[in-house]
Amino acid sequence: MLVLDSSCTDTALARRAAVRFVRARCPWADVHDVLLVVSELLGNAVRHTDDGGWLLRIASRRPEELVVEVYDSSSARPAPRPGDPDNGGGFGWGIVQQLTSSLTVQPHTAGKSVQAVWQRNAPSLSAGARG
Repeated sequence: MLVLDSSCTDTALARRAAVRFVRARCPWADVHDVLLVVSELLGNAVRHTDDGGWLLRIASRRPEELVVEVYDSSSARPAPRPGDPDNGGGFGWGIVQQLTSSLTVQPHTAGKSVQAVWQRNAPSLSAGARG
């Protein structure tokens, strides 16, 4: 398991650590998909919380499952919005939903966690697009 938080590292180092973890522990997972999801979730935590703090946890529960969780201090659930190519933004949550096998949001007393899961044999939209 990999656990990092914003009090000890920054998002760039967290993304690099996530890539190393996936390559070492879940080589079947599309590292580009995981990197994009980690980037989106950490970016949302930084942008949409008062303190910008986050905790990232990545685990391989079984050989065929990868779990990424991001905890932050905001109780607001992610809200999909139409993408705006002129002003940027609005695309991330939809992309995260497309790239994962499942995506859940859990409220906590100190905020929420967003959990993204990849199953080894589940198809990925991006795999076909890059194929």
